[in-house]
Amino acid sequence: MAAITSAGVGSGLDLESIIQATVNAEDLPRVQRFETTKTRLSVELSGLGAVKSSLSAFQDIVKKLAELENFTKRSNTITQPASGSVISVASNDTATPGNFNIKVNQLAQGSRATTNAAFTSPSDVVSANGGKLTIAAGAKTFDIDIAAGATLEEVRSAINNSADNFGVSVNIINTGGASPESKLVITSSVTGAGNDLTITSDTAELDNLSTTAFAGGTPGLTIAAADIAKDAIIEVDGIAINSSSNVFKDAIQDLTITATKVSEGTESAKLTVDYDKSGVEKLLGEFIDAYNNAIGTIDYHTQVGAALYGDSSIRSLRSQMTSSLSTVVSNAGGFETLFDVGIGLTKDGTLEKSSLVRSVSDALTSNYTGVGKLFASENGVAKTFESFLETHLESKGSFTFREDNLNRSLKQLENDRESHDYRMTQLESGLRAKYASLDVLIAQMQSTGSYITQQLASLPGFTSKK
Repeated sequence: MAAITSAGVGSGLDLESIIQATVNAEDLPRVQRFETTKTRLSVELSGLGAVKSSLSAFQDIVKKLAELENFTKRSNTITQPASGSVISVASNDTATPGNFNIKVNQLAQGSRATTNAAFTSPSDVVSANGGKLTIAAGAKTFDIDIAAGATLEEVRSAINNSADNFGVSVNIINTGGASPESKLVITSSVTGAGNDLTITSDTAELDNLSTTAFAGGTPGLTIAAADIAKDAIIEVDGIAINSSSNVFKDAIQDLTITATKVSEGTESAKLTVDYDKSGVEKLLGEFIDAYNNAIGTIDYHTQVGAALYGDSSIRSLRSQMTSSLSTVVSNAGGFETLFDVGIGLTKDGTLEKSSLVRSVSDALTSNYTGVGKLFASENGVAKTFESFLETHLESKGSFTFREDNLNRSLKQLENDRESHDYRMTQLESGLRAKYASLDVLIAQMQSTGSYITQQLASLPGFTSKK
């Protein structure tokens, strides 16, 4: 007899439904428990992740407040004259606050030398035999070898392309007209009085390209009075100050002033150097926002029905955050807690800028350094927050420990689910094997019964009951 490939085909019984009902009775309750457990673990993991993320964002702000250098910065406010910007200013953290009027009388300039010799074209030969030019400005110098038969254009290229060039630029000016001339113009970037270009040679043949003739004759390069190297000159509150460049370092102690344009007439820029109160106030605003976000995230995920409802460790963490707000700090210029510097606590446990005692701005104005000590001193508010946040958020902290455990549980759940699926496959296979034998047996019995009935029907006098 051919094998039966579908349960019940041979017997006519609904064996498929019987097998499926048996498997489902074993499978569905376990699958439901798997899904319920997976959802619970996933939601808890998600809730922990959200709380951890909000605390990490808060920790970033706390770390900034724990650095005293963030309370030592200076701000520079410049009011430029109507004619345009004449200065820029940078200050370091030790600059003394103050107000200054700054006038730019002169910008620094490098020197410029021009040939007097009547070269008529860039292709004119400057030396039949060649030689060496030595170009200097201030303490800087370099040499250029002039080849025999070199042209004015070749001299220009040799100087401009020299690897030792310290900042000398050479151009050729062609006058044109009935009596055209080509003049070599050499400009130095070395600024400051006394740093004029000097160009000497080792042969009189190159005197036309020198500021000092080789043999004591007349040089071919001259520097006009308007083209000599000059210092930059500024006035700070009427006091004249010179610099070999346009940068004035410590003209006002701990400030760097850069002259960018000569003042017109009596115009001056007004400079105010102050503590960076706006920067610190912004940072304190970020502290308040990040703290409130962390508290709000914790409250959301611990409310009734939420993933972390009743979680003792999260409740403890929130309690620590609240208690850290009341950290008492000594030697902070009269400020003892953050509530003394214009920060208040609302009924729902969040922070706000408050003026009940004084505003944040008032605190920074009255004692900028004290606010810094309140947060960034060894036992300051920010240091206190930083310490306990690190305990929870570091690589081996409580959040990592719990997340690892939850991920392990999810992995184990996945393994259990695979094992269960395998058992269900084996169960179904076993049932099919058993019912297949029954199916064959019933089919055989039915076939035998039909055969006997047919044989009896062929006997004389046999009547089948209907």
